[in-house]
Order: sequence, then C-alpha cells, then structure tokens
Amino acid sequence: MAFQIIWSEQARDDLQSIVLFIAQDNPPVAESFGYQLMSKVDVLAQFPQFGRVVPEENDETIREIIFRPYRIIYKVLAEKQIVGIARVWHGARGEPEIPDRLNF
Repeated sequence: MAFQIIWSEQARDDLQSIVLFIAQDNPPVAESFGYQLMSKVDVLAQFPQFGRVVPEENDETIREIIFRPYRIIYKVLAEKQIVGIARVWHGARGEPEIPDRLNF
C-alpha cells in the first residue's frame, strides 16, 4: 500500500517562494520546475526510504532527496504510512531549519 504524502505549511511556502523567484525571469520554466519537483516527491509514496538520512539530524526517520540544488526534507511515519514533507531548502543556504516537532 502506498504511503500518503503530506506537505507541511512551511514546505508549501518554500515551494511557492522558489517558483515565484524563478518566475521573475522565466514563468514557463518556473511552472515546469514546480511540477518536476512535485513529481520527484511523488516517488516517495511507493519508496519512502528512497532518500538518505539528513546528516544534521542523524535520525532514521528524517530523510532527504536532492532535486537540482534543493534538499527536500521529509519525515517517514511508517506506522501511519505517511511521508511528511517538512522543507524544500536550497543547498547553498547551509543547514536546513527543521522544526523540532514534525507533526503530520
């Protein structure tokens, strides 16, 4: 059975900010980028362990996948069959700000 993917409010805001920033120069590319990133996330419904453990967290349930320069940080709640998308973070920004409590 596939895991449910839930985007946190912060992750939705992150993605919206990224797409709006790209759209300043090229709206069609921005739209395409947003859909491509979401498609990458959709893979997690079938393969929630696909990403690596976030090195800064050292917690098996907090993982990330990389899409271009962005780190997509997520939490796997196996008992609930949920993948919670916590942040979409540009790699050049250093360590991601991950909330202490990720409730999905």
